[in-house]
Amino acid sequence: MNNLVIPLTDIRSIIPPISGDDSSGSLKDTRGRVMSDLRISVTDRCNFRCVYCMPKTVFGRDYPFLPHGDLLSFEEIFRIARLFVERGVSKIRLTGGEPLLRRNIEKLVEMLATLPGIELTLTTNGSLLRKKAQSLHDAGLQRVTVSLDALDDATFRKMNDVDFPVSQVLDGIAAAEAAGLAPVKVNMVVKRGTNDHAILQMARHFKGSVTKPGHIVRFIEYMDVGSSNGWKLDEVLSSSAVVGLINNEMPLEAIGPNYPGEVAERWRYQDGSGEIGVISSVTQAFCSSCTRARLSTEGKLYTCLFAQSGHDLRALLRAGRSDTEISGALGAIWGVRSDRYSEIRTAETAAQKKIEMSYIGG
Repeated sequence: MNNLVIPLTDIRSIIPPISGDDSSGSLKDTRGRVMSDLRISVTDRCNFRCVYCMPKTVFGRDYPFLPHGDLLSFEEIFRIARLFVERGVSKIRLTGGEPLLRRNIEKLVEMLATLPGIELTLTTNGSLLRKKAQSLHDAGLQRVTVSLDALDDATFRKMNDVDFPVSQVLDGIAAAEAAGLAPVKVNMVVKRGTNDHAILQMARHFKGSVTKPGHIVRFIEYMDVGSSNGWKLDEVLSSSAVVGLINNEMPLEAIGPNYPGEVAERWRYQDGSGEIGVISSVTQAFCSSCTRARLSTEGKLYTCLFAQSGHDLRALLRAGRSDTEISGALGAIWGVRSDRYSEIRTAETAAQKKIEMSYIGG
């Protein structure tokens, strides 16, 4: 195998000076990819310890999470988000950790909802969604994605590793639908030998546009995000195998993407009773159409989910830089982006120390 790595750029080589970008216009990288999707992590904390994301062996009781003073304030998040929207971003997703653990998250939603022309969504493990769904909708949130890795309680409790019951997540999904946070997308990370037996049960449960409108299950290949989950290639079940398994019982047909750069490959049931999606970062890399950037909890900008380092925007905010300067920095960072990790993944790159998914969101 070739020992390849993702080309990364340290912000210190870009700023100062900031004048390499005119601080206006859309953001386009070296491969012609225009940024349109900003994912904002509002906390590095989570109340689950999922085995593929925050295993207890690493994220134990004494794990040093970020102190509150290191986190971006809502005002700082809003300012950065506004500058991104001015540069062409049209979709903002709030993530974590578990974003609903951030105190007064509805206030941030209300602030971001004033930005013109954006789709505002949130990804959650669903544990607090029953309590929060209506207030989130009222604040201006448009849609939620819920992580759910199995429907049988034993498997679900084993995967979240905090003995949390699946029934409460299902209650959260129902509350989101009732509140108008639809369509609800349900993400299942498939790990061979751990929860792959639950694929058909998940598909059956959420199939049917009459009884469960808007519920779309997306099956995600187990990825080598971060360095804590002990990822092995033989624990990956390919999306093609998932589609084949479901198709054998419930015939499917391929349909086109909702928008350019959509990461999920869409399939609908031939009987018209809904659709599923598959996300194939390992076996069918979609780097060439990736239009996403990620802002970490304490203000570092990452141009790839598999990055090893980020660019410190908080330092610019707290140093009193102007909007024009910070917008120019965003253009300079994105303008040299050439990330394509999934296209060049090898055993060697998979073993490299990378930023944890719980830190920058999925």
